[in-house]
Amino acid sequence: MATLAMHPIELGKPVPPDTSHAVSVSLPTWRANVAYEEGDGSVLSKMTNGYPRFFVHTSIAAFADAIAKKHGSNMEQAMLFPSNAIAVRCVDFFTGQVPALKGGRDLRIIDFVPSRDGTNDQEESDAFVQVSAVIFPRNQSNIAKTFWQHTGDGISSRRAEACHKAFKDGALVARGSGIASRRQERICKGPRRYQKGSFTEKVNGISREVADDNVTTHGLMDRKDYIQFVEERFGRNLNVSLAANAKRAIRRRIAGSLTANLELDEALNLSNEASAARQAQGVSEDDVYLYPTGMSSIFNTHRVLLEARGSFKSISFGFPYIDTLKILEKWGPGCLFYGHGSSTDLDDLEQRCVGGEKFLAFFCEFPGNPLLKSPDLTRIRQLADQYDFAVVIDETIGNFVNVHVLPYADVVVSSLTKVFSGDSNVMGGR
Repeated sequence: MATLAMHPIELGKPVPPDTSHAVSVSLPTWRANVAYEEGDGSVLSKMTNGYPRFFVHTSIAAFADAIAKKHGSNMEQAMLFPSNAIAVRCVDFFTGQVPALKGGRDLRIIDFVPSRDGTNDQEESDAFVQVSAVIFPRNQSNIAKTFWQHTGDGISSRRAEACHKAFKDGALVARGSGIASRRQERICKGPRRYQKGSFTEKVNGISREVADDNVTTHGLMDRKDYIQFVEERFGRNLNVSLAANAKRAIRRRIAGSLTANLELDEALNLSNEASAARQAQGVSEDDVYLYPTGMSSIFNTHRVLLEARGSFKSISFGFPYIDTLKILEKWGPGCLFYGHGSSTDLDDLEQRCVGGEKFLAFFCEFPGNPLLKSPDLTRIRQLADQYDFAVVIDETIGNFVNVHVLPYADVVVSSLTKVFSGDSNVMGGR
């Protein structure tokens, strides 16, 4: 029987190959992995993509550069976020790290919103989402990158791609800057080889057919059209109006109410009785909260606990994912770090609690990454109940399909980026 040879993917190229929004990158040798971690320029210079929190996607970088060029100076850069609230938190982080920086002078937030052309066409404006940019001094880029990496709250490459096009077309503008004088809207879907040689243009609310000189001929299609068609054809890009329903279907699946592969309309048409019968005990879709990344779910859990329970130290237990530890150290009063995650560590924690120390929350992984060590959840739950701290368990490695940690946790967090796309090109957290 003939065997198929596996050809290694070139250093710095996406995995799988030719995946525009890939979250994985090829580091084909151990030496390449070590060089990447050490910041070796010979490796970094060859990277065309990377894990989104560590490598700013080229689509995001291009959009940020365009905003900085139009709204900033040569000495400034932009970092992009999906909402004004996150941009405000970024500015707060800047001023906390460098008190000399002043909001409004050194740091500015610009919100970009859909332009209004007088048609009051809400459905059309919904096609473009809001983006908020933080403009900051170029020599402070390391702080912006730290916030981006630790919180996981930056915009996605898909949003950047769509919004950058709208920005160039005048359909996405800075809030308060007026309206675009002209807007174009394609009514058709798929690559241009499947389209007629015209498109619909709206000018002052009036639609008319316009010849399209850029229509691809002779059965050829350019790469961007091909990618767009594939994503729309296989359901990765849904109409914005379906976003709420899509999130609801995901929450149902995570809660255990969906156990079969169903189309979106089928998932949403399940009766309440059928949905309840399939749910994990004590869990409903209303208990599931979705975030743009797994790290965002951890960061926002910590942030909400600080607001709800007060400013106390947290506990980082076991060999940690580095950004979880950094979040606990940099936001709030700090943390107690037990790197070994042993029973002796739990003994020490109990003695501290007996002595009157108060803690906000206990963060651990089950199992740990990469050592696969599992903490004593039974004892941890007992201590939490006795001394009143929350238990937050990250089960990304085990996955909620395989491990059931909810009876021991107040919050279970997970990175959906690892499991929710067969092509490794979607980010998500819960």
